[in-house]
Amino acid sequence: MLLLDAIDAYCAHLARVRRLSPATVRAYRGDLSDLADHVGPLDVGGVDLEHLRDWLWRATQRGDARSTLARRTAAVRGFFAWCVEEEIVPLDPALRLSAPKRGRTLPKVATAATMSNVLDHLRVRADDGDPVALRDAAVLELLYGAAIRVSELVGLDVDDLDRTRGTARVLGKGGKERVVPFGAPAAAALDHYLVRGRPALRNEGAAGRALFLGSRGGRLGTRAVHDIVTRVLGPALGETAVGPHTLRHSAATHLLDGGADLRAVQELLGHASLGTTQIYTHVSAEKLQTAYRLAHPRA
Repeated sequence: MLLLDAIDAYCAHLARVRRLSPATVRAYRGDLSDLADHVGPLDVGGVDLEHLRDWLWRATQRGDARSTLARRTAAVRGFFAWCVEEEIVPLDPALRLSAPKRGRTLPKVATAATMSNVLDHLRVRADDGDPVALRDAAVLELLYGAAIRVSELVGLDVDDLDRTRGTARVLGKGGKERVVPFGAPAAAALDHYLVRGRPALRNEGAAGRALFLGSRGGRLGTRAVHDIVTRVLGPALGETAVGPHTLRHSAATHLLDGGADLRAVQELLGHASLGTTQIYTHVSAEKLQTAYRLAHPRA
């Protein structure tokens, strides 16, 4: 089987069987297509360890980050493991392939005071009933209040909200569904949006039951949410590249700062591994270290 054909089949497997998100499948396809460009028109069985090492070495020479090299290594390992499982090739050439370990970088976090100021400002802007302002306020309140991913936010339908209980049903990574709570400020912003904002934005037939709508009345997209967050939160943080994940990082950190149990935060975030959630304990520990240095006589 040609390498490109095998890549197509593998990406179909990731989407249909493993139910990875479209963005993740695109990332895997991009890495594997780059490998195919590097080795040329080979059968899968013609790719060996030296091909793979040379491919990574050239990526290093281009200046690719360690995180990129680690992701590419993971992509090619997963691909060839699947090829062996499907009996497309007899041996896995990626078994001994290694890449630099990914450095763990602490996520960008807004302080609780910053978030309060930003959300208060959005609420004031929405007081005149402008539908876009009402939507933007609800979007940021829910991203921060429920600590959800942007893909989970834009996938919400009106029926996914339980406004009586203050919960939302979201579809996370791998098609896993979970119910997340949100607080009174998010509930109020959603009520105002649903009563005055969404009906004004709605384009009959285009939106269906989508909760958040764009200016043309269809379902709000992830890029539009990125633009909203960058425009609103960026100036407050003095950053030009701020995305929705900053709100998720901030919410998780503030929960731990407030004494929330780590496993409860894991459940809220929808992390499969507790280790993924534990990065936020490092962020929270910065406050403890600062207080220690300032106050402890033996610091």
